[in-house]
Amino acid sequence: MKKGIHPEDYRFVVFKDMTNDYSFLGRSTASSTETVSWEDGNEYPLVKLDISHKSHPFFTGVVKFVDTAGRIDKFNTRYGRHKKD
Repeated sequence: MKKGIHPEDYRFVVFKDMTNDYSFLGRSTASSTETVSWEDGNEYPLVKLDISHKSHPFFTGVVKFVDTAGRIDKFNTRYGRHKKD
């Protein structure tokens, strides 16, 4: 690996999957303004995820549609005029 290109400020962060409320503790450099109390009683920064290994169809085997950012509405607004009725 090249020296000097990787960050040095890794810290413990709680990642929370917002689709199923699954949380896990890991190390990251991701910034966050929110904190959460973890099972060990300590406060950690909270990073909210749209999808994790507990909700991704590849790992679960269940296809579930989640439109968290309004992508369908954005698509229909942009390209809806080309839609055939």
